[in-house]
Amino acid sequence: MIKVATFNLFNMVLPETNYYGNRRYSRKDYEKKIDWIAYKLNEINADIVAFQEIFHLEALQEAVDRSGIYKNSKLIGANPNGQLPRVGILSRFPIVKQQIFEDFPEDSLIEIENEEDAAIYKMPFAKFSRPVLRADVMAYDNFVISNYVVHLKSKRPDLYEKEDRDNPIHVAKASARSLFIRASEATAVRSLLMETLYKKENPVIVYGDVNDTGLSVTTQIISGVPPHRRYPIDVKKKLWDILLYHVKDIQARKSYQDVYYTYIHNGHCDNLDQIMVSQELVSENPRHLGKVGYVSVYNDHLIDSTISNEKEKPWKSDHGLVSATIELLLDKIEKIS
Repeated sequence: MIKVATFNLFNMVLPETNYYGNRRYSRKDYEKKIDWIAYKLNEINADIVAFQEIFHLEALQEAVDRSGIYKNSKLIGANPNGQLPRVGILSRFPIVKQQIFEDFPEDSLIEIENEEDAAIYKMPFAKFSRPVLRADVMAYDNFVISNYVVHLKSKRPDLYEKEDRDNPIHVAKASARSLFIRASEATAVRSLLMETLYKKENPVIVYGDVNDTGLSVTTQIISGVPPHRRYPIDVKKKLWDILLYHVKDIQARKSYQDVYYTYIHNGHCDNLDQIMVSQELVSENPRHLGKVGYVSVYNDHLIDSTISNEKEKPWKSDHGLVSATIELLLDKIEKIS
């Protein structure tokens, strides 16, 4: 049995260090943040933790060390430099391969054809706003799990300098711009995933803050859409091979309880933080090598500011955390290893 999790840290920055202009943590708030993260890591006690919003990897390493439960583990990041948030991953298992993707794969660049002059234009998005991290871990003898950590563009309107945030048309265009970027990033992630999904037997797990719900178009671009039940079986098998499955949905089929939300904005609860697994970890697949067990969402620290007078604590995350247990079927794994 292994446990995986995703954790948006909400600006993991060293103390007395400016970020996003003149924002900074005091030494006191920084220590509280380190303590809180260490407490959450202990509470979850996951073997693999994907992180988002790392500015300084050494700050996160301090929290990991303070937890006291990851003494022989490895923490890596997607080149955090203190300027912008990056992703990272913590693993108790050996990391046998790691890659950082800043540019979109060439085959994922989106083109739009102009019908009048038959010209073809590429959308002007070719880089991830936050680089994607791939980490392959050796979870068992010669058994590798490929992990991808993502943090897609937020829904926050992407206003240009000449645009006015009080102008509704400017805000609408800026929101559409953010959507274009997020959709382009999702397409690029989908392209990256094909290397490890297509005609492969080792599991793939995608974690992160995708800044959209599980049923949104952008999220489904990453996961793929399940085939219609009337499709021929040979067509279904080809599509199943490259699909990802939300642990939220796997849990929902087993339990009547549904309290899956990881973010609150203007009184609305959303599930922006996702863990998705390939068919090798889905029990409905006859050839599965493991299966998702219990899924937990740690969201008690989130506050609905539209109905509460309680203030959000700057050292806590503004996202909920998600974890999932995975039971590996060692008898099957040994046969393919």
